[in-house]
Amino acid sequence: MSARAGAAAGLRCVHCARLTPVADDLYVCPGCGANTLVEYDLDALRKSWSRESLANNGDRSLWRYLPILPVSRRLEGPPVGWTPLVPAPRLSLELGLAQPLLLKDDGRNPSASFKCRASSVALQRAIELGRTLVTGASTGNAASATAVLAAGPGIRTRIFVPKTAPRAKIAQLLIFGAEVLAVEGTYDQAFDLCLEATRRFGWYNRNTGFNPYTREGKKTVSFELCEQLEWQVPDLVVVPVGDGNIISGVWKGFVEFHRLGFIDRLPKLLAVQAEGSAAIVKAAAGDGVIRPVSGDTVADSISVSLPRDGEAAVKAVRESGGFGVTVSDAAILAAIGEVARGAGVFAEPAAAASWAGLKEAARRGLVDPAWRIVALITGNGLKDVASAMKTAGEPRIIPPDAGVLDTLFPEG
Repeated sequence: MSARAGAAAGLRCVHCARLTPVADDLYVCPGCGANTLVEYDLDALRKSWSRESLANNGDRSLWRYLPILPVSRRLEGPPVGWTPLVPAPRLSLELGLAQPLLLKDDGRNPSASFKCRASSVALQRAIELGRTLVTGASTGNAASATAVLAAGPGIRTRIFVPKTAPRAKIAQLLIFGAEVLAVEGTYDQAFDLCLEATRRFGWYNRNTGFNPYTREGKKTVSFELCEQLEWQVPDLVVVPVGDGNIISGVWKGFVEFHRLGFIDRLPKLLAVQAEGSAAIVKAAAGDGVIRPVSGDTVADSISVSLPRDGEAAVKAVRESGGFGVTVSDAAILAAIGEVARGAGVFAEPAAAASWAGLKEAARRGLVDPAWRIVALITGNGLKDVASAMKTAGEPRIIPPDAGVLDTLFPEG
């Protein structure tokens, strides 16, 4: 099976900048072992692909961007991407913004999470390599996205998750046919175990922050934002951050469109992390070195002790002229209800962290009220109902007796 990866020209090391040709089993830099970025011949692409090409493309999924993806064809199955931008004027008013805050609701993807973007591209890459089994480690969303999208083409999935992963995410995995290995440990331990299995058995590894093709799916959210905003780039994009792969992908997407001449400027990025899982925010504000943290947070999707794509994430924040903030678990839980009541969007804890982080940044005076701001909502609240109930409370229990209505509502 050919190692060719669609339009990809090679893999560039995040750390040492070495460019390596694409190879079947190559994930990280063969020189220093750091993560890699997929590179394309953008000069050649500029001659054959344009805004007009996109305007004439009726495909409303991430596969409209196939010319700048590392695969030769689209993955068969439910459409991924082209998720809605939801105006949130009430939230904007709370922060005193001159323009409505926009929420990019990726909870509308097939598995109810942003991670479908990454899994769709990684799975198609595996198919083009002739692989029939894909493995990965996840706190839940990346795994469920992989299982959901692998079901159609009949790819076997073998997934490592921490035993504490939310039940809704485990249910998705099992229903869609994944073999689930619940590790009695943390996400980081599940990740390391998955890597060891890959080394021993040669399974195709979809791990975020290891497989460079996952970032290629994630960058498509930036392409969509450019089109949905009629090529008016937002001033600030708010991203919840765990291992750093989403925010590095968001930045890569904007940079590639800028180099293609599709957009004339780049946005700032706001990295939001939970206080107990803030290795990237700390590194970006400090010496740039990623150091392990506890990873403790109610927001399981961004719970990471040692971010696997931390170096790329720090570079993305810094190159964008952006910044990072941390938020407490209490603020994250409160944000679930605030986003629901303020914008009609149900967000899981990690996704609601976007709003909590934007509020914190505004409180610190880091946000210009004139900015056009987009916040990524990376997962639906039904992915973690237990956390939602912590802030929503319990319903009132009443007897099935009409007489109780007058007692409860004497004034009607």
